[in-house]
Amino acid sequence: MYEELDLLNPPSTDFSMLDYNCAYIKDNKVRMNYKYVGEASKRFTTAVIARGWRRFGKYFFHPVCNGCNECKSIRIDTKDYHYTKSQRKAIKRNADTKIIVQEPTMTKAHINLYNKYHAFKHTKDKWSHRNISQREYHENFVDGANDFGKEVLYIKDDKLIGVDLIDILDDGISSIYFYYDPDYPNLSLGTYSLLYQIKLANILELPWIYLGYWVDGCRAFAYKPNFQPQEILDGFPSITQEPIWEKWKKPKS
Repeated sequence: MYEELDLLNPPSTDFSMLDYNCAYIKDNKVRMNYKYVGEASKRFTTAVIARGWRRFGKYFFHPVCNGCNECKSIRIDTKDYHYTKSQRKAIKRNADTKIIVQEPTMTKAHINLYNKYHAFKHTKDKWSHRNISQREYHENFVDGANDFGKEVLYIKDDKLIGVDLIDILDDGISSIYFYYDPDYPNLSLGTYSLLYQIKLANILELPWIYLGYWVDGCRAFAYKPNFQPQEILDGFPSITQEPIWEKWKKPKS
């Protein structure tokens, strides 16, 4: 399936970070395995995302935590997606929201909105927060996009109210990060942005939305099982191993 080994094994620098406090499980420690890739191809990115990796800028990573395997990768089946009543309402509420899909950019409006969103989450959900610099934003969300990284801009009242960073890959869309203006709570932008990804994937005939990790009991991920049907991946197989995804729906508590 992946014949071109040079595309699957690009020049890279591999390293792991020192342990730090886990944001998902109290009293746990996290260790991340990183691969810095100066020029990542779409084929390489597709292969590692399908095996549970994530991408920020030119850094690809996945957890290698000692004694813990709670981070499970999940993906949405776009072909057989089932819209809920509340999701259809969110689509209707955004009938006048303008959407632009383009290469990732960095403007003053991006930086201001990112910082506004994180200040809001700091107050509402106790997220740690400090304003992001232009250098940090560029490294995380603009650099490394190559020919597959995109941003989806949401505009209302001639104002930027949401930015969704995604990778459009060979077999699906990988959700990287979304931030929005908390002054528009009635638009349910977090939900709507993911529903637009599903719409875009269907237009492009891509079967999956790679939604990142699921950690049972983590409040920040509570929304993810609301987008069904889904599959789940246990572990992080190597590039030479086929990933085994299985159908999954969060058990009722």
